[in-house]
Amino acid sequence: MKINKPKFWDSKKGFISSFLLPLSYVIEIIISIKKKILKPQYFNIPVICVGNIYIGGTGKTPLTVYIAKQLLEAGKKPAILKKYYKKHSDENDFIKNNFKNFILDKDRVTGIKIAKDKNFDTVILDDGFQDYKIKKNLNITCFNQKQLIGNGYVFPAGPLRESLSALKNSQIVVINGEKDIEFEKKLFKVNGKLSIFYSKYKPINLDNFKNQKLLAFAGIGNPVNFFSLLENNDLIVSEKISFPDHYDFTEKEILNIIEVAKNKNLKIITTEKDYFRIKKFKIDKINYIKLKLEIENGEDFFRKINQIYD
Repeated sequence: MKINKPKFWDSKKGFISSFLLPLSYVIEIIISIKKKILKPQYFNIPVICVGNIYIGGTGKTPLTVYIAKQLLEAGKKPAILKKYYKKHSDENDFIKNNFKNFILDKDRVTGIKIAKDKNFDTVILDDGFQDYKIKKNLNITCFNQKQLIGNGYVFPAGPLRESLSALKNSQIVVINGEKDIEFEKKLFKVNGKLSIFYSKYKPINLDNFKNQKLLAFAGIGNPVNFFSLLENNDLIVSEKISFPDHYDFTEKEILNIIEVAKNKNLKIITTEKDYFRIKKFKIDKINYIKLKLEIENGEDFFRKINQIYD
């Protein structure tokens, strides 16, 4: 969804969110009807879904790649499946650059059948928690600790695709960030059987940017998370520029950013996903931070995943 995140999504106190609540209730009713009408299709190939209920910026795609790589190392033959959206070329390129077994299709059901025909033994859906046509063997729901569920309302009054009660259909929650006991309690009230894990991004090319003044820009779900990551790793961010999620940069916009950086004597840095989106312009003055995803209690995490093969 290509939108700038409204500030009122972070607080329940406000006229705009209250004004939009009736629309959110309509959305929830439609979701409820879809769940009752659509009968999920079963597949005799394990399907793992890495999804979310918060609109954008929860780290689904890096976690999907991480799981796929670990399963491959363990001797499985997984394929990542993503539904085709023209505006999501950044995520598609990110996956292609990091994992070779990638299927892109306009329909996830068709994509699963393709994976099966190609003799893959596991399908990992990057997104698709809200695709009620598919019976998943495992649902992994992602959150970012800085945003969690915002004001808790469903779109458009809030940032949620569906209400927190949807986690009744999830088995694992992965929270990117610091431990949050209060949020865990809230999740367990919805689903007491949830397994909750925490993830962190570890930059692996920091030395390229140490002791330099930076211009940082990002067109991801929550650019503030990217800026915080840089500053938490002692990088000097002098200029910050935010764009909507999946933003389709023009060459002129990138050249303007380069001009600003040149005038202020700043080095330019962006996210890996944004880098692949602008790579087509063949501009060598843009750098990106390379991140490694780490899961706390990773052995327990994959023990839980491997239960789908029992």
